[in-house]
Amino acid sequence: MTDIAMPIEATTPAPAGPDGLRDLPLYEQLKARIKARIDAGDWPANHRVPSENELVEALGVSRMTANRALRELATEGVILRIQGKGSFVAPAKRSAPFLGVRNIADEIAERGAVHTAVITLSQAENCGPELADALEVAMGAQVFHTVIVHREDDVPIQIEDRFVNPAVAPDYLAQDFHGTTPNAYLTALAPIARTEQSVEAILPKAWECRLLSIARTEPCLMVRRRTWSVAQRAEARVVTSVRLLYPGTRYRLESAY
Repeated sequence: MTDIAMPIEATTPAPAGPDGLRDLPLYEQLKARIKARIDAGDWPANHRVPSENELVEALGVSRMTANRALRELATEGVILRIQGKGSFVAPAKRSAPFLGVRNIADEIAERGAVHTAVITLSQAENCGPELADALEVAMGAQVFHTVIVHREDDVPIQIEDRFVNPAVAPDYLAQDFHGTTPNAYLTALAPIARTEQSVEAILPKAWECRLLSIARTEPCLMVRRRTWSVAQRAEARVVTSVRLLYPGTRYRLESAY
């Protein structure tokens, strides 16, 4: 990138104070240079930021300096680092309502973006004791399991790890979840009568990092949710138990009362 190939202090405004940038560690100078290009509008949202190799070659900094600058900018939410693709200027954080159960495809469409889904698992399984309790079925009973990565404009923003009660949705695994979502299908089939959910911050597992294209050190938001329905029954029964994982630098959960 030709617009980075010059001394850092030559194009970055010095911060307030008598010493300016020159007294800052080199990685901080590099961070300031990148932020200045973003703040000036030279690099808009989703613009590719120079890679570690490009920064090293253009500016003569060490790989350690370039890595630390990009890593800290990602932690601060200034850029997104997508494994295998590079670093990009972060758009405004996407948000999802914590109260209620919304279809992620609808949320993405409302932002003017394109939703796509990557189905990584779709099978029947025999459930262990914890899952049996969650779905309120007998231990060893067969349940349906899907893992789907939801993408917004080709950026992975959510892993949906869902277990479904076959007694409520016997045709669940036959659905094409490229064209619809489990949320849309299940809420139409068995309208929600009750919801139970919790949220916590966690570090992702290795396989989750691969699916979300994030580093092992990136914190994530995890929502656990169970829903019940009374469709065709006088007594509510559990429809699904789902775990939703959001990269912390790309998403926030919010609610209003």
